[in-house]
Amino acid sequence: MDNRTANYRLSTEIRRNLVSCILGKEAEIELLLTALFAGGHVLIEDVPGTGKTQLVKALSRTIGGQFRRIQCNPDLLPTDITGVAIYHPKNEAFMFRPGPVMANLLLVDEINRATTKTQSALLEAMEERHVTVDGDSYELPIPFTLIATQNPIEFDGTYTLPEAQLDRFMMKLSLGYPDAATERQMIISPNASSPADKLEAVISIEQVAQMMEAVKLVHLDEAVADYIIRIIRGTRTHSGVQLGASPRAAISLTAAAKANAFLQERDYVIPDDVKQLASTVLAHRIILHTESRMNGLTTEDVVRAVVRDTQVPVRMER
Repeated sequence: MDNRTANYRLSTEIRRNLVSCILGKEAEIELLLTALFAGGHVLIEDVPGTGKTQLVKALSRTIGGQFRRIQCNPDLLPTDITGVAIYHPKNEAFMFRPGPVMANLLLVDEINRATTKTQSALLEAMEERHVTVDGDSYELPIPFTLIATQNPIEFDGTYTLPEAQLDRFMMKLSLGYPDAATERQMIISPNASSPADKLEAVISIEQVAQMMEAVKLVHLDEAVADYIIRIIRGTRTHSGVQLGASPRAAISLTAAAKANAFLQERDYVIPDDVKQLASTVLAHRIILHTESRMNGLTTEDVVRAVVRDTQVPVRMER
């Protein structure tokens, strides 16, 4: 079995594991895996009790590796995330005690319940893949993926995430309520209270890293690259937009499109990969004019309009 076939088989096993645990959310699971193999971070926003934490726990059990969880609250300090240097009298030196950020998969639960100062402690880890404590830098494990959950900002005790931090999330997802048939199946299941506890790893963290490297090798034609740039620039010139998608957004959309092609068992990106992911990757990075928001325009509306009005390339080279 060659590497390509083995990678596709493993991705199928991962999907099967997650779908057996998180019912009725196949599309969201596919997006989460896309972000994982693209090396991106994910923000999951929804009301409590919709399975956000269970989904991340199921993923951690499926892929192995080091998993850590941070439960955010207003008392959480930056050093509770990054770690702290402690003085050891016997050695007459400071020694670094790693925080939970030193993991392959980090779940930051209810991130918007932490203060903005604590939220900012995650920025360096998300972008630079290392943390700095007392002037010394410490590299994070490879791979490192952060998945944060948040409640809607209208809930009590929540803080809005700053734009700079939102831009570091490759995707923003929402699980939503299950349909009636799925919800009935959930409550009659013998593992309804803790469905992730029964899962076993089907892939090692080393294999995940290898698949991430394979995603980078997926071919991106120049015509598709130009298509991505036109969409990105289109969000900046839309009449209802105050701040459009950043260059980092273009990089994220490209990486996500490659990962989507990989999961669809292709070694090249097509425009449909870009169109399928544009809203999930771009909408949370866009800031609308106040008047546009008051008139009911949403960032998802903007992305859909830009994608609709952007000419699709018809000829590509492989």
